[in-house]
Amino acid sequence: MFTPVSMRSANTYKTVGLETSVAAANPHQLVSLLFEALLQSLASAKGAIQSGDFPAKGRSISRAVRILEEGLKAGLDANRGGELASNLRSLYDFCILRITEANLKHDAAILDEVIRLIHPVSDGWSQIKGDVAAQSQHA
Repeated sequence: MFTPVSMRSANTYKTVGLETSVAAANPHQLVSLLFEALLQSLASAKGAIQSGDFPAKGRSISRAVRILEEGLKAGLDANRGGELASNLRSLYDFCILRITEANLKHDAAILDEVIRLIHPVSDGWSQIKGDVAAQSQHA
């Protein structure tokens, strides 16, 4: 019923740290945080499937889908992003479909597939950090 003080303190520290990161982040860093949270949610969902913790699986799956739908996909600008934005939208839609299927089938292998699809996009986003900083200095 009650959680130990040390656990509550750790959770509060984690929440404050995340809120501070988000508040201080530029748009590029916010997307990086979304990718990080997405991959973490997928890993948590996979672990929950493997351990049979279905409530935790549901929470992690829901979080991953919300990050894709409300964070990454909602942030795409079709006018400025053109074909790249369209391709990313299609990828995110496919990932949402596969995550939903993994949830229904309790299939961790499908989550591995989604992780393999998202990692290169996340890595690519991280690699353009210097380019984004240079552009903002020239703007």
